[in-house]
Amino acid sequence: MIALMGAMPEEIEPILGYIKDYSSSEIAGNIYYTGKYKGVEVVVAYSKIGKVYSALTASVMVQHFKAKKLLFSGVAGALSDDLKIGDLIAARKLCQHDLDITAFGHPYGYVPEGKIYVDADEELLIIAREVAKEKNIPLKEGIIATGDQFIADPAKKEWIRKTFNADAIEMEGAAVAVVCDAFGVPFFILRSISDAADMDAGFDFEKFLKSSSKISADFIMSMVDKIIR
Repeated sequence: MIALMGAMPEEIEPILGYIKDYSSSEIAGNIYYTGKYKGVEVVVAYSKIGKVYSALTASVMVQHFKAKKLLFSGVAGALSDDLKIGDLIAARKLCQHDLDITAFGHPYGYVPEGKIYVDADEELLIIAREVAKEKNIPLKEGIIATGDQFIADPAKKEWIRKTFNADAIEMEGAAVAVVCDAFGVPFFILRSISDAADMDAGFDFEKFLKSSSKISADFIMSMVDKIIR
């Protein structure tokens, strides 16, 4: 079973277009779509926005549906000046920029018995590089920072970039990473840049959400093709 996940309906609609023949079930207030893609069982879902919902959805995919791999497709805001709208970035590491118990002497993003960064699966990253090469699509790799905030403040954006050496920012990836890491499930987080992270929420984001989601989803499905082969 391969899990394919996004945060919003727009992020999984292109994926469901590939699956076509699927059924749906409701668990813990969320809808999960199951079917077969080229003979392999898949489960697809959007979590809703934020770390709590994405952790819940990833947990259901792993525990209930017994997913052996999880691939996340979605959009993100750029922190690095090298990232432009439509660019793809694969997470090598993920962190939680809003996790703060520095009052107890710990660094930002850290809790006892936890870690600041969670590493993505190296084998899935290798597959992603192969897909990018075959498609002749530039694929950037870097650190993605996650938090339960839409960051529209340039000063906050710069703080996150410097504190975590982060390249992009979103609201789900690190939570999914923590769940998969805890259960020993290989995961891959792909984001297509939809905004520059310092604009109003309704500016570039609404305009580019669907097109960026399709770019990311098409890439993810090409990865699934390679995994199946």
